[in-house]
Amino acid sequence: MVNIPVAVQMYTLREESEKDFVGTLKKVAEIGYQGVEFAGYYDMSAKELKKVMNQVGLKAASSHIPLEGLKNDLTKVITYQKEIGSSKIVCPFLAPEQRNEKGYAELIQTLNDVGKECANEGLALCYHNHDFELENLSNGKTALETILDETNPEWVKAEFDIYWLTRAGENPVDWMKRYQDRTPLVHLKDMTTDGEKFFAELGTGGVDLNAVLHQGEQSDVDWWIVEQDKCKRSPFESIETSLNYFLSQHS
Repeated sequence: MVNIPVAVQMYTLREESEKDFVGTLKKVAEIGYQGVEFAGYYDMSAKELKKVMNQVGLKAASSHIPLEGLKNDLTKVITYQKEIGSSKIVCPFLAPEQRNEKGYAELIQTLNDVGKECANEGLALCYHNHDFELENLSNGKTALETILDETNPEWVKAEFDIYWLTRAGENPVDWMKRYQDRTPLVHLKDMTTDGEKFFAELGTGGVDLNAVLHQGEQSDVDWWIVEQDKCKRSPFESIETSLNYFLSQHS
């Protein structure tokens, strides 16, 4: 548990990044994060971004790339990842109109095709869940089970989001154990204990974070990634609170 580094998902800081991407990366490093998971590059070339990352002392844990980008610009995506030193690509989302039997079948085929190509280039492709993948399909299994069971485990990995699993009534540790050779990335998120079930700073909500953290080493997690989709205070304050909680569990 002690040796797994922690990154922040830059989607948390999207508004700050729009104003000052480089300054935001610098602030993330100053707060104490070891890496970042990208959600866009704000028109910065890979060479420029790598230079900034080196200057501020951050590593590229992974990058979220929209499904269309994976289908249409994969060579370009892979080249960019290699230049910034990222070895993991994440498919972050499935559009509402694709969340049906046909859409999931097409997704599985795409993930296998893209994952094979990524693996050939020394990169790992992961699929990131929300809660809609926890609905059952006609095969009696959830969409998330179907995605992971029908993709090649060598080519397609998981990035479990523990907030969305918990919100759907699932136990994140059960999922990590079931697919424990396939979880190089885990999204650490907390959830308020009231009826709103809002996104919360780590340690301030009701998600069983300790159980997840203890499972990490057994599951060969490469990076913990802190994300807070929406914050009720400054996102910088939120990610600092979350990091402080994370570090308190490792002292």
